[in-house]
Amino acid sequence: MSWGYADQPPALPLLARLAETLAPDSVVVLRTPAMLAAVATVFTTALIARELGGDRRAQTLAAGACATANQFITAGHFLLTWSIDPVMWTLVSWLLVRWVRLHDRGEDDDRLLLWAGVVTAVAMQVKLLIPAFWLTAGVAVLFVGPRRLLSRPKLWWGAAVAVLSAVPTALWQANNGWPQLRMAHVVSSETFDLWVFLRSATDGAGFVGAVLVCFGLWRLLRSRELRPYRFLGWTTVALTAIFALSGGRSYYVAGFYGLLFAVATVELQRRREERENSRWSWIASPAYAVSACLAVSALPLTPASAVASSNVLGRGSLGWQRVTSQVAEVHRNLPPEQRRATAVITHDYWSASAIHHYGPELGIPRVHSGSRGFGYFGHPREGTDQVLYLDGSREYLERFFHDVTLAGKIHTRLPTYYDGKPIWLAEDPKQPWDSLWPRMSYMSLWGP
Repeated sequence: MSWGYADQPPALPLLARLAETLAPDSVVVLRTPAMLAAVATVFTTALIARELGGDRRAQTLAAGACATANQFITAGHFLLTWSIDPVMWTLVSWLLVRWVRLHDRGEDDDRLLLWAGVVTAVAMQVKLLIPAFWLTAGVAVLFVGPRRLLSRPKLWWGAAVAVLSAVPTALWQANNGWPQLRMAHVVSSETFDLWVFLRSATDGAGFVGAVLVCFGLWRLLRSRELRPYRFLGWTTVALTAIFALSGGRSYYVAGFYGLLFAVATVELQRRREERENSRWSWIASPAYAVSACLAVSALPLTPASAVASSNVLGRGSLGWQRVTSQVAEVHRNLPPEQRRATAVITHDYWSASAIHHYGPELGIPRVHSGSRGFGYFGHPREGTDQVLYLDGSREYLERFFHDVTLAGKIHTRLPTYYDGKPIWLAEDPKQPWDSLWPRMSYMSLWGP
């Protein structure tokens, strides 16, 4: 455990450690925080709709759009930063919407702004992304109001809480060469494609959600009734453009979905009330059913027991146990004296994590990798003269070792990324490990 990591703050590793301590190897317990975050996002979306004047039907439709969005159905099954971060953005949006509504009625409750700072502080332990929201929202408030928001002392007290909460992570980053900045460059280089970003963001909103996002954003920017909240619309537009043009991940904008779902359903309610019997009202139920079916169909539903017992690879699986067992077999076939002096290194942290988990019972007590945060867990001990290296190329390894030979290949039975990947035996390092390891460490997932 640490106050920071190469590509994220400490909250998610802490949750994972707590889950593993409370219920070792329980996938259900490990994924419970992500499930609760998805449910909280659905609930908070309904609250936003209520703050905007939505009736029970509008609240239900907003929550339903959230519950059937690909982003939240998928994220609710995995403990990841983008499983937890969107609910924090949705909570902040609800607090701001509620503050604006009460402010317009002359019933200011600045405690909401302080709570927004507390939620921001928690969000900054999950992902260092929410400051971009506040900076953009601050600029939008200056242009379109309500400018009195920026003069509230409790807003700045909340900001102070958020900044103080980030100090330990900032110190860790400073002491370790600011890897988060290098990570930002890596993300940009891996994902810079405007069309893919927009398509993925639309897919994440879901079948119904994609329509509501577009309609909600349009109404947030144009509706006279929603003028006090217009700064949130321009914040959405500006941040989406920034993330898209800078090569960010499409799920960075998922924190806006709840707000836009709520705006859209409340605006549809107003139109329904104006026209009384809307001829389009019958569409909601089948549209939501289709959205739910499409989202659920994308989930990996192969039972974990089937994958574990038979080595049959489920959809989306990379065959971790089979990869580990084949690396272990090559390791086991080395002469006993040579085996004890041979370290195992992988080219990416995914396979390193798998070997870390499954390897000890197969005779691999420890695994190393220079990939992202795994590189900070340490290098082979000094005096280690040879390694088994999974993946990579002969040319890459010859930068660091005098002798590199092919020791085996991975065979996963079904086409996956690791099928056919080499296992190299690299001998006689050209430098001590203290000097070699920084050169073998990189932030990119698949190597330098």
